[in-house]
Amino acid sequence: MFRRFVWVSVLALSLFSCRQAEEAAQPVAEMDLETRARGIHQRVITLDTHCDIRTSNFTMETNYTQDLATQLTLPKMEAGGLDVAWLVVYVGQGELNDEGYAKAYQAAMDKFDAIHRLTGEIAPDRIELALTSGDVRRIHASGKKVAMIGVENGYPVGLDVSNVKKFADLGARYMSLSHNGHSQLCDSNTGERDDVWLHNGLSELGREVIAEMNKWGIMIDISHPSKESIAQMLEITKAPIIASHSSARGLCDHSRNLDDEQLLAIKANGGVVQTVALGAYLHKEKSKAYNDARRKLRESIAAGMDFEILNWPQYRELSQPKKDAYRAKLAEVDKLAEPRMEAEVHAVAPPPDVKDFVDHIDYMVKLMGIDHVGISSDFDGGGGIKGWQDASETFNITLELVRRGYTEAQIEKLWSGNLLRVLDEVQRIAADLQKQALPTTAD
Repeated sequence: MFRRFVWVSVLALSLFSCRQAEEAAQPVAEMDLETRARGIHQRVITLDTHCDIRTSNFTMETNYTQDLATQLTLPKMEAGGLDVAWLVVYVGQGELNDEGYAKAYQAAMDKFDAIHRLTGEIAPDRIELALTSGDVRRIHASGKKVAMIGVENGYPVGLDVSNVKKFADLGARYMSLSHNGHSQLCDSNTGERDDVWLHNGLSELGREVIAEMNKWGIMIDISHPSKESIAQMLEITKAPIIASHSSARGLCDHSRNLDDEQLLAIKANGGVVQTVALGAYLHKEKSKAYNDARRKLRESIAAGMDFEILNWPQYRELSQPKKDAYRAKLAEVDKLAEPRMEAEVHAVAPPPDVKDFVDHIDYMVKLMGIDHVGISSDFDGGGGIKGWQDASETFNITLELVRRGYTEAQIEKLWSGNLLRVLDEVQRIAADLQKQALPTTAD
């Protein structure tokens, strides 16, 4: 009996010790994982292809050197280890007439000027504009942050294809031909709402613009055009294309995402899809439940402030001064809501998070291969998820990739290598096309 008691006691003690060892090993393993991830995060160039801007944040008084409420600032980039931010020259879709084109062109020029002001006057010691992959690596090696420029919506081109070269000369290195609404260049994905189309793909002018983009080294961005527009772009482009901020439709059925047929076509083209951290494009059900719960909380607070919470279409209709005033008031509401968010929103309706984001990366890597997938946030344009709410949390993406078993070489491709490879190829093809266009002299 005594021996049995001793044996049972020893067994119980052994099991207890094993559990203690397992529990102790888990934090150590997590620490090792994080240490490895931080090393990788410091060594690779992290690049985000889509960050929206407001020109009011690019003045000598108010700018990205300060810790603004925006999701992207220099302090946030530095805190999160985000090395390269593509600042977006975005112009919303307006009327397809001379007045609309003139206003869109001026709005685009204002944003180009703002970006050049940041890198040339406001903070040239902290951030520099890159035009090539070589520039990216040189600037990064110097310790500064890197700015690049994308154009969201070809609407500001108007009817003058020479504007494509003007945009390239100003630093634009990608451009989409439409946004939310059909442009003069191509149909938008938004046509899926009512099955009403303007061009059934590309317009003739859009085809000319594609040729000009190939010629002047601007990557074709397919994140907003319709499926038929994208198919036609793939047929006529001489260079690889990109989706600057889209995810997998196979995981989230949204018209802004790309289905398997499109993803495989982009792979065949040699292009890259920059997975986007926007909740509604990652997980529709979680996003809707979260937004409904947050809206309920916001509205309960706003009711006591004589303030109305608007939906996105209502917000878009506001003038810029009214948008600024609305955002300021909404910030007051959100400040009051913050202490209640965890209990009243997150606990009942958790939002899409970093794991949902990397699920899309996994899906596309499995389908397309590691060479055709990248990363984007859509910060200050609707993007931001739990764990990557702003640029200061950028490391969390690398950490999750390490957790999933991605190697350093693979993570380097996802963060910047694939996108820069496409840019190199686009610029190489542009140089060849420019040579072919040179007049020949008689012997």
